[in-house]
Amino acid sequence: MTELLTKTRPARTGWPEWIGYTAAAWSLLYGALGLYWTLGGAGFPFGVGDGELMAEPAFAFKVSLLGLATPEVAGPVIAGLGALGAVAGVLMARGFRAGAAQWLLPAYAWIVAVGLTVVVQDYRTLIVVAYTPVMVIGKLFFGWPEGVGWGVLYRTERLNLLVLLLMGIVWGLTAVAYRRKLNGACGSCGRGEVERQSALQRWARPATWTAFAIPLVYSVTRWAWALGFSLGIDPAFYAEGQEDGLWLAGAALATLGGIGAVLTLGLIQRWGEVFPRWMIGLRGKRVPPMLAVVPATLVSVLVASAGGMYIRVVVGRGGVTAETWPLELPETLWVVWGAALFVAAMAYHQRRRGLCKACGRGESK
Repeated sequence: MTELLTKTRPARTGWPEWIGYTAAAWSLLYGALGLYWTLGGAGFPFGVGDGELMAEPAFAFKVSLLGLATPEVAGPVIAGLGALGAVAGVLMARGFRAGAAQWLLPAYAWIVAVGLTVVVQDYRTLIVVAYTPVMVIGKLFFGWPEGVGWGVLYRTERLNLLVLLLMGIVWGLTAVAYRRKLNGACGSCGRGEVERQSALQRWARPATWTAFAIPLVYSVTRWAWALGFSLGIDPAFYAEGQEDGLWLAGAALATLGGIGAVLTLGLIQRWGEVFPRWMIGLRGKRVPPMLAVVPATLVSVLVASAGGMYIRVVVGRGGVTAETWPLELPETLWVVWGAALFVAAMAYHQRRRGLCKACGRGESK
């Protein structure tokens, strides 16, 4: 009898079981904030309530598509979408599939996911994530930057964007989990009864090399500035950046980008699957797939959202000039970088799945 129960009990699949409920809970909570802002509550973080954007109101819409939002208009929209999301999240978590729900629910989830991770974002989310390690290292070992506290980096508006980005990722995972339910695939690994060759593997190498090359374009310009080469930008602006340490900060960020570019190659190299010999204590051991997949996916979303903002800025200014290309052109390529890195990360994840403990499909690696 015990053996029979073991065979018939559905396997636990981890995150696909609860991700829809998480999306629903977050949507309900944020919808409640939308209602609060509609009724005159303080802390509206978009548009007129965004202190950073309102420092230059004429530039606000170029930076953010919500740069002109007001609580009277945006509040009810947020409240309505929050309520709708709460219902959709629960239905998807429960595998509801009647009628048009089979395509309406995942379509809604993906629209919300893209909207929260790319459309409403700007460069500030990337600033928070990228400059956190730079400031940690600078303050611990060099006492730099002087007079700049953590409150300057962790502004409420920026943290709000980071929360929205994480919510968007949750909605994307909710859509994936729901599609697996509909297809009868394993909720944990996504495999079905018949394993089909994925197009991801065909694009893995070109996507990885693209994701390697693009951040180096950005890094080269920032290293050049730190080394004293202005690359044709306005001399007064360049001199000001030298005085306040802006180019040194840019070089530090460029160094992280360069390291990240090299690590990206691990998505298609042997050392991305087995730790190399020079890593004492780890050499020869299997690299945990999520150690590469999670940061690569997060970076892909961050750079794509920031790249979308830079494209808006460049278009709004009438294009790139000889004086502005080092400032703006490398960042306009970030949308391609983000897309390529996401494809490369998903191909790596698919290739490294191994034997699934939930359904028993796949091969042990």
